[in-house]
Amino acid sequence: MDHQRLAVAPSTAPPRLPARDIVDAILRNMRENLEELPYSRLAPSSYTVYLHPTEFARLEGIVPILQEQTRRALSDELRRLSRRSMWRRSADRIIRTPPREIQKAGDDWNVTFLPDPDEELEEGGVLVCSELRLPDRPELGAGQLTRRITTIQVGQQTVVREQHVAATTKTSTQRIVGRIEYSDDSGAHAHDIVTDSLRIGRGGIAYPVDIRIASSPDVSREHARIRRDAASGAFYLIDLSSFGTTLNGRHVPKGYDTVDGAKRENGLETALPDVARIGLADIVFLEFKKVR
Repeated sequence: MDHQRLAVAPSTAPPRLPARDIVDAILRNMRENLEELPYSRLAPSSYTVYLHPTEFARLEGIVPILQEQTRRALSDELRRLSRRSMWRRSADRIIRTPPREIQKAGDDWNVTFLPDPDEELEEGGVLVCSELRLPDRPELGAGQLTRRITTIQVGQQTVVREQHVAATTKTSTQRIVGRIEYSDDSGAHAHDIVTDSLRIGRGGIAYPVDIRIASSPDVSREHARIRRDAASGAFYLIDLSSFGTTLNGRHVPKGYDTVDGAKRENGLETALPDVARIGLADIVFLEFKKVR
């Protein structure tokens, strides 16, 4: 009797993302976004989690359970991080350092799970975004800023990105204070500036922008930011790109440093003249004009 062997092709489907790994990615994000205060450390209480549409469809039925267990895991992690070793307790008593517990910024944990609307995530990947409001920074002429930490985890690899974003509230007079005209792959555009913070780039789920540029990947997801000082009315340009931003043909200094593999903003910005030409990776050029 002949025996035939059935050849089975190896599966090319990506491995399924365990829900446990999603929770671990959220805890990692929380640890990246702790703010040091004199007597405590503050953790963000709100998290937005994006999954590949296939992963989200698989887990959609258990999202309420996943949210509840994520909240428990965040509380447990807060308690774990607040514990001090015997050596640490002894050292704190000697140098009279008060214990600093970790507390969440809000009254309760808020965790939202969403499918990736831009289809940027690979299957098996998870993107976590948390926001934490920071104190005013008068030395930069800035009011209250929000620090946004985005972590993208695919397998054992994690990419961390830090942003400092000023509230995009309308100017006190709610009038047009500037205008930008430009052309990209989708045509000619004009944008009136009515806020004190303007984000420019190709955009995406981790990169909300006010001016979305249709261009090649040389233009970064968030390529540059324009900040207006409400007190003086002066404008400033911040470069957040990979391939550079120019002001009237000259490159401006990068507004971020790479620390331990994470992009962290450094506060560097360049004063904008009343009329200026801003170049994004020498591909797209914005004509800026201040309106008095």
